[in-house]
Amino acid sequence: MARTVASFLCGLLFGIGLLISGMTEPSKVQGFLDIFGAWDATLAFVMGGAVAVAGAGFALARKRAAPVLGGNFAWPSRRDTDAPLIIGSAIFGIGWGLSGICPGPALVNLAALSAPIIVFVAAMLLGMFGFELWERRPAGRDVATGAAVAAPSDG
Repeated sequence: MARTVASFLCGLLFGIGLLISGMTEPSKVQGFLDIFGAWDATLAFVMGGAVAVAGAGFALARKRAAPVLGGNFAWPSRRDTDAPLIIGSAIFGIGWGLSGICPGPALVNLAALSAPIIVFVAAMLLGMFGFELWERRPAGRDVATGAAVAAPSDG
């Protein structure tokens, strides 16, 4: 129960932060990306603040043997950069730049029941579902190269 309450409070704090900072407004994101026009640096300050707070939090967490609310830490084990990371980042960036919204603000904006946001979230969920289907595909042939591939693994 304590983990559920903590998750709720963290999500609430995140949503309130997005609202206060104006990051739920697509025009803020698009203004940040418009570096040769009416550039708006607000997003840079929000990101800088988030990185500073997260950096301090991770530094404190790394000193602990276990999370405060139990369980184990799930630190990432991979540090390499591969094609799926680059391609996924590019697709995310294109979608973010075109729409001016990413998943967190989209979920916050969903409360307004705006048709464009509902369509965005539905498309985002469809993309997430499609990714899960792709990851669970049986061994076969790589779509791009035609080469034989093994089934994806967790490691």
